[in-house]
Formats: sequence, structure tokens, C-alpha cells
Amino acid sequence: MSSQAAPAAPAAPDIHNSPPSLAVLFIAFAKMSLSGFGGVLVFARRAIVEEHRRMTAEEFNETFALCHFLPGPNIVNLSLVFGSRFRGIAGGVAAFAGLVGPPMLLVTALAAIYSHFGQVDGLRRVLGGVSCAAVGLLVSAVFRMMLPLLKKRDVLGLLVMGAVFAAIGLSRLPLPAVLLVAIPVSLAVTYAKIRWAR
Repeated sequence: MSSQAAPAAPAAPDIHNSPPSLAVLFIAFAKMSLSGFGGVLVFARRAIVEEHRRMTAEEFNETFALCHFLPGPNIVNLSLVFGSRFRGIAGGVAAFAGLVGPPMLLVTALAAIYSHFGQVDGLRRVLGGVSCAAVGLLVSAVFRMMLPLLKKRDVLGLLVMGAVFAAIGLSRLPLPAVLLVAIPVSLAVTYAKIRWAR
């Protein structure tokens, strides 16, 4: 009686080797932007890292950090960098168009409506409630982006992050001045950790 081994399960496709098409990039960022009440960052991270696994949590943090230091809105920079990573300049344009195009049409229509009904007291209360939800979404995104640092027990990274938060959020120091100090310190800390690991 011959025993045959069960056929091996097919390996999961490596998503990093199957780049999304231009249409997929456009649609994905359009969905993010139209879902992104209170900011697109939360939905972008969920789609890129958790749902489609196009980046690891660390890759997303590193890319977003780069976009944070470039001129322009962070999430717009992220769409261009992400799209370009997979499909070059055309991919960056497709992701950017998906991120900006549909919300621009929607906001233009809403602005026309708001110009007529913006003074209604009930509408103001609704917008006040929406702002609270937006803050909650942002806090949840920040916490998820902190998880890689917490998992690695990166004490120095957390100290730098806490110092930047205290300088900008609590002490109200100017952002450019804080960045002029924080960027060299972050680079020095990273370099020291690499040297120490060797």
C-alpha cells in the first residue's frame, strides 16, 4: 500500500511582487478619500497596512515620516510616494488623482449647500459632533503608528517622539525650529542604534 503525500497548499502570493494597476491605485485612493471623514490617514493606513498589506507597519511609518518633512499636505505626499513606488510617475499621478479628484467634486457641491444653510444652528451642532469623532480617529491612528516602537521597545525613539510632542503640542514652540533640532537628533539616535547592533 503506497502512501501519497497530500499536495502542498499553494503559497500565498507575494503582494510586493504584484504591483497594483493604475486603475486599482486610483480606485483605492478614491475610496480612502471618500471614507476619510476627519482625515484620510486613518483609512489610508488601514487599507495599505492591514487590508491589502502593501506595506508593513514600519514601512508605512517610515514613508509617512518622509512625507511629513516634505512640503505640502502629508497624505497627498503619501499618495504620490506610494503610487510612484509601484507604478512610477504614472502610479503617483493615479493615486494623487484618486485622492484629490472625487473629494474635490464632493466638497465643491457641499460648499455651495453650506453657503445657503451654514447659519442653521442644528447644522453647527452636527459639525461640532463630527469634529469630536475626527479627533478620535486621529488619536487611534497615532496609537497604531506607535505600536511598532512599542513592540520593539524602542525607548530612545519613544523619548524623541515624546519630546517633539511636548515641544510642539504643549510648549507651542514653532514647528520649523523643533524640526531643525529633532531631525538631526533622530538621525543620530538611529545611527547610534545601528552601530550598537553591530
